[in-house]
Amino acid sequence: MKRGFGEISSFALNHRAMNITPWQIKGEKLLLSRRRQRRKEREKKLKLYNAGTSAAFKKRLNGEFDEEGLKLTGDILSVNPDFYSLWNYRKEIFLFMKDNKEDEFVQKLMQDELGFLESCLKLNPKSYGAWQHRCFIMENMPCPDWERELQLCNTFLEYDERNFHCWDYRRFVVLISDVDLEQELVYTTEKIQNNFSNYSSWHYRSKLLPVIFPDPAHPVRVQEDILLQEHETVQNAIFTDPDDQSAWFYHRWLLGRGRKKLQISCVHASRKSNEIIVQLTNYIKVGSGHQLSVNINSTSVATTWRNVTGSTNYSDIWITTVKDALQTDEDLSIGVTLLTESDCTQFSQGLQLNQGQEEAWAMAGYKAGTRFSIELSAAASTTLEKELEGIQELHSVEPENKWVLLTLLYLMKAIDPMHEKYEDDITEAINKLTVVDSKRRAFYLDLKSKFTMEKILDVQDVNTRNMTLTSLGLTSLCHTEWMVLIQELDVSQNYLTSLKPLSNLPCLKVLIANNNSINSVEGLQHCKHLKKLHLQKNALQTVQVFNILSSLPLEDVNVAGNPLCNTENYTEALRAILPLMAPS
Repeated sequence: MKRGFGEISSFALNHRAMNITPWQIKGEKLLLSRRRQRRKEREKKLKLYNAGTSAAFKKRLNGEFDEEGLKLTGDILSVNPDFYSLWNYRKEIFLFMKDNKEDEFVQKLMQDELGFLESCLKLNPKSYGAWQHRCFIMENMPCPDWERELQLCNTFLEYDERNFHCWDYRRFVVLISDVDLEQELVYTTEKIQNNFSNYSSWHYRSKLLPVIFPDPAHPVRVQEDILLQEHETVQNAIFTDPDDQSAWFYHRWLLGRGRKKLQISCVHASRKSNEIIVQLTNYIKVGSGHQLSVNINSTSVATTWRNVTGSTNYSDIWITTVKDALQTDEDLSIGVTLLTESDCTQFSQGLQLNQGQEEAWAMAGYKAGTRFSIELSAAASTTLEKELEGIQELHSVEPENKWVLLTLLYLMKAIDPMHEKYEDDITEAINKLTVVDSKRRAFYLDLKSKFTMEKILDVQDVNTRNMTLTSLGLTSLCHTEWMVLIQELDVSQNYLTSLKPLSNLPCLKVLIANNNSINSVEGLQHCKHLKKLHLQKNALQTVQVFNILSSLPLEDVNVAGNPLCNTENYTEALRAILPLMAPS
């Protein structure tokens, strides 16, 4: 039945009950209509987008590298400049044109491409694909205009001075062209003076200085007088805005990070395992720029090297099984040579395995306090001390600034690696950091553990086989590569949650780690000689975590006080996994 003129629809009644006027009802209907229209337009554009994409991929599959391909991909990339597959197709078209067309035609085509790229970058100034494609065009263009590209960078950096994509492209332009690097340094100065928070400018500056003012003794570093000038620049930024991280990162770079000299630290040979272990000061990959070789009684021995985890990835500890070469019960003179292929540098370490000896080792000598002192040693000690005075002055004004506190403790550690002069100050700074920057509390506690380990290892006898690290407040185990000879280790009464770093202990036989928060035995599967394992009062949840240790010669295992002990017959389950385990 048709409604009469005076009848009111239920729709209108409902809205009248909600105090909505007819004008509002009309507005809602209009809004719904517009939404439907926009949805239809989007669906239409999507169909065109998908059709264009399919057509472009079909042409690429058919090997059609022509201007129509540029038109098809251009229509799509002008809407979505992050479609990297289409940029790759355009590259193939341009390379085809370059090989088959006259330079004048290619120059015009690529000049138009630069204009198209500018429109894409206006749509998305941080498009990886667009900036990378611009690099490709400039590298392949018959007559590139590098000065114009530098001006383009200036324009985009005026729009967004922290656009690191544009800064990367600027470095590319400067590297390829003959731009005056000192002018570039002036440009970074202007950008930094405009905004101390411009981290990209600070970073670019760190790339320019070693090239413009190289240290004759260390080409990757900067002349000391220039460093001092830079310290004044960065201190202006730090004192102006102590909370901004950009200047602090640059300040840390200025202080420098010393480089360990690559050498052999330890060679260990065992008749029982028929293995030779080599510890190095730096990470290398044997067979990729570095070679390790062994000779026994002046006879070269065939070797296949692996790291502590059994893989061939980068490591500072390498192990080789030398078949039956060590099984003979006679005096053996063993030599290990490390060859660096890039500069033909050679390092050697020898040891004597006498008749009746089961194992022998040789360690490189280290002066106490020098093993871990390279972290900030690139800067002269006078520079470090001067910086410490400046940061202490800032600390008096900003006593709870995390960047100030962190820089203070790094400087004090670099100046006093043995913690003799600043030990209390370093501890106080770390304790304060855990409060003022509580979100990173775990990081600071790990840093404290790192410093503790460094102090102990720096004075420890390099030939020690037993080590006790109990009740030291350790939250992590650092520098375990320097414990390669350790056979017995006690780390009880700490706050450890992981044992993974102990994979660096191939000689380990006894581990006591009671009263921690350990929830996994990951890492111990690489300690092939482990016989005794005590993990009382930890956080081990199930017996199954020990499955990875099933191949180890474990005889004495104690897990009392762990949550897994609440499982019925857990000792039988554990013994089923570890068959050599003695009855309780």
